[in-house]
Amino acid sequence: MEIQEFIANYRNHPVLFIGTGFSLRYLSNSFDWNGLLSHICFELTDDKETYLDIKSKCQINGEYKYDKIASEIEKIFNTTLSKDRNGKFKEINDIFYSEMDKGINLSRFKIYITHLLSNVIIKEDKNDEIAELIKMRKNIGSIITTNYDTLIEQFFEFEPLIGNSILLSNPYGSVYKIHGCVSAPSELTITEEDYNYFDSKYELIRAQLLSLFIHNPVIFIGYSISDRNIQQILKTIFSYVPTNSVLANKIRNNFLLVEYEPDSNSTTISEHDIYIGSGTTIRINKIKTDNYISIFSSLSNLILPVSAMDIRKVQKVWNEIKSGGDIEVKITEDLDQLKNGQMVLAVGSHKRVKYEFQTKPEMMQDYFKIVEEANKQLIILLNKQKIQSSQFFPIFAFSEICPELENVEIYKEQQRRKLGDHFERTSANNCSNNHNTIAEIISNHTISLSKKDDCIFHSYYENRLTSDEVKSFLLECADKNSTSYRRLLCLYDYKNYQHL
Repeated sequence: MEIQEFIANYRNHPVLFIGTGFSLRYLSNSFDWNGLLSHICFELTDDKETYLDIKSKCQINGEYKYDKIASEIEKIFNTTLSKDRNGKFKEINDIFYSEMDKGINLSRFKIYITHLLSNVIIKEDKNDEIAELIKMRKNIGSIITTNYDTLIEQFFEFEPLIGNSILLSNPYGSVYKIHGCVSAPSELTITEEDYNYFDSKYELIRAQLLSLFIHNPVIFIGYSISDRNIQQILKTIFSYVPTNSVLANKIRNNFLLVEYEPDSNSTTISEHDIYIGSGTTIRINKIKTDNYISIFSSLSNLILPVSAMDIRKVQKVWNEIKSGGDIEVKITEDLDQLKNGQMVLAVGSHKRVKYEFQTKPEMMQDYFKIVEEANKQLIILLNKQKIQSSQFFPIFAFSEICPELENVEIYKEQQRRKLGDHFERTSANNCSNNHNTIAEIISNHTISLSKKDDCIFHSYYENRLTSDEVKSFLLECADKNSTSYRRLLCLYDYKNYQHL
């Protein structure tokens, strides 16, 4: 079966289970487990053989136990730094003693790991693939990861959950960081002691993850078929679910393992048997490929009754309702019965409930996110609204993403005319200038505050400002309901998408 067909059969929002290989693919400053430990050991000792000596003592039944290796290195690392206060690792010691002064006892070893992995340096040669990845996030329910870095948060803009906060979470729009995060050194799971603690404490978390696996398709990315984490997860699941049951078969059909194979463009799903212990073998779906764009685009094109973004918004409303206080709630099938200011969670027949997900101003506020995600499901709702000739609205990018939009040529002509008219007005109002950056315009005290926005518009219209600079300015704009924001956004939209 081809990947497009396989994913098109999903009936619920997929959950991603992301491992080290994901970060290695997109970051220039990432390590696998062996690479991380060997790097730390070398930085500490200036000797490659020290690590090899430690590693040689931690082999059991022909397999290297990296949690044991980590435990040994942690002891050496912490002891060495305690005897060398102001040496090579002075910054790590500074943090250690600062936290100890507050009564917080952190491992210097784990502080250093967070120091190594805190920066997210993305590989530039993966920009096209990352663009496809971002488009798919609108259909992703949640993410589980064993990675420490913050790459996922940057790509997906999901809420990171660490430690006990996982138990108090809402699944949609969350990143379950089950082995910790660089933001919290004390929560990192890396040593033998950490894993023993994890296994004893996290039964409730595993039970919560099990619920996700039962109800959602799960895609493993960044793991090999023999990875300990995958085997442990599968073992946990099938300790609760009989392997020959209907439910077990449903779970297996929902599982997809993406395994990296250099230079392969394969898009074909195959079956693979995994031994999970106790004489039990299970069969899961697998794709071996280097063609991740085909996977991401298949997920982006997935059409479900309700988008993951919609569900996250409903959860937000529901959480506000549950919090009580001064919130006014009325249960109705007819929104016309509601007064302005009442909290709305509409439940009922689509014939009775009238609902539009986002207004045009809201879509303009979320413009860049909608375009990045190529959110066709949201854009198509414009057909239920009318763009007045007096309104600034960025129609060009939206029409490329969603060819089904109606009255597109009329709206495009409206925007061309309005942008041209405003340029003429800014010219007449002495907004012409020779500045080549927005910063120059803002810092020029001869330009009044009331004219700065028009000067920015005028300069960009005449191609003296770059689109990248204008995009950054728009993203940072505090008032995205202002007319000046909407005008400049429409000009950005026109300049970047008129020829597509």
